[in-house]
Amino acid sequence: QLVESGGGSVHVGGSLRLSCAASGYSGTAYCMGWFRQAPGKPREGIASIDSDGSTSDADSVKGRFIISRDNAKNTIYLQTNRVDPEDTAMYYCAAGRFTFWSLIPDDYNYWGQGTQVTVS
Repeated sequence: QLVESGGGSVHVGGSLRLSCAASGYSGTAYCMGWFRQAPGKPREGIASIDSDGSTSDADSVKGRFIISRDNAKNTIYLQTNRVDPEDTAMYYCAAGRFTFWSLIPDDYNYWGQGTQVTVS
């Protein structure tokens, strides 16, 4: 089970820290990712972190968003900085039974329910 938290409303240029707590399995054996979906748009992979801690970011968030994981807490985070209205979306975390990072939604096996981020 994956549970996201930390979403909400934020002003342009502000920051939010999203969390995703994993339960029922050891998150360290899985690749984890953050995705987002705005109304009328496809789901977009924005950041991924694999079991060795290697990361990848989408060009749309590179230099602004940072993915990290705390293996002791079975939790991953997404620090969002310098947000703009284009970042408004439902944000989802996902876990995949593979070892190397991926930004492709179809690669992932488990999904959280999402947390809304609104930038105004």
